Amino acid sequence: MISLKEYSSRRAKVQKALKGSAGIVFAGESSGELEATWSPHPHFEYLTGITTEPGAILLFDPANPVASKREVLFLLPRDPEVEQWDGLRKSLGGELRKDFGIACLFRTRSLSMVLRDVASRVSTFVTLMPKAGVDSPLSKDVELWQKIVERNPGSTIIDKSGVIPQLRSVKSTAEIKTIQQAVGMTACGFFDAMQFVKAGVNEYQVQATLEHGYAMAGARGSAFPPIVGGGLNSTVLHYKENDQDLVEGDLVCIDSGAFHVGYGADISRTVPVSGKFSKRQKEVYEIVLKAEETAIKAVKPGVTLGELDKIARAIITKAGYGEYFIHSIGHHLGLETHDDCGPMKPLQKGAVITIEPGIYLPDEAMGIRIEDDIVVTDSGFKNLSKAIPKTVSAIEKAMAK
Repeated sequence: MISLKEYSSRRAKVQKALKGSAGIVFAGESSGELEATWSPHPHFEYLTGITTEPGAILLFDPANPVASKREVLFLLPRDPEVEQWDGLRKSLGGELRKDFGIACLFRTRSLSMVLRDVASRVSTFVTLMPKAGVDSPLSKDVELWQKIVERNPGSTIIDKSGVIPQLRSVKSTAEIKTIQQAVGMTACGFFDAMQFVKAGVNEYQVQATLEHGYAMAGARGSAFPPIVGGGLNSTVLHYKENDQDLVEGDLVCIDSGAFHVGYGADISRTVPVSGKFSKRQKEVYEIVLKAEETAIKAVKPGVTLGELDKIARAIITKAGYGEYFIHSIGHHLGLETHDDCGPMKPLQKGAVITIEPGIYLPDEAMGIRIEDDIVVTDSGFKNLSKAIPKTVSAIEKAMAK
């Protein structure tokens, strides 16, 4: 669990980066659909830990002469009728301030009034939310600051959308511990799945076995929809259907991870439906495994994901399968499976990344991907998922049980 003190420290770092300018972060709106599950924007969750307040807004006002008002949390007004259906919410007051670790609370109907006061003291407004694509609506902070600037001549907008991703790129001790716990829960599901896999069972049944294992280990579902692809489906990177029966002699690629208090794991293993790799399957599998382990051993502060990709790709290319490694080596992992950590800069101590080379041969209905979750340490790395079997012998042994 992340402490309120750590959330406060994160906000203080953002305050410092603003250098007296105002900034704002939005939790995001709920769709209101009964079947939908709301989750906050990861930037908002990273700074507050709040996951139960759709429509919430965090305002940074570092120039405010009153220290307790330099960060302000706005929450939607209470609605007794809505709460009767969706759950009770607390009134603004000391209890809620203590829960959130934020001293200044308002309802969102007060946002205009507070921003008018901010604009009377500040002429520079900073964007902290991710930039929108050219075909997408403006990000909400840009949209809001444009309205402020139009009404306050001499005001300007400055882009600092990289501030929060840069902070998110280095995980704290508590974050790494939480991700390790998610990986441990994932291991339980993978062990169950490896023992369950056999000819005739459906891909979705393997998924259900995975997720049951996660839940029994303490997870709250999956970090992303699991990929369970047998045969030709193993060559589809983001296969979604999970609805085919497994066939004797095929491989099945499983890409999944448990979700635990905001963070998730992301693990891939490729296993033989029969419980034993064929000579051909083993030949290709060993190439992918060598590429993965060599890239992992190269992880250290200062290296880039591009350099790690080059290391793994060289091994696969030399073996004659370069054109069949059709994706990059990996990504940052955290509050999001593909964590928003900004441009791919050299890795720092505390970064958590995936290493996941693969070879995909549709003509042979054979796709092999091996993926581990790696944390960058002072001088090297730690493999958070090393307990999950991945050598040929370890997988066959796990399946035999």
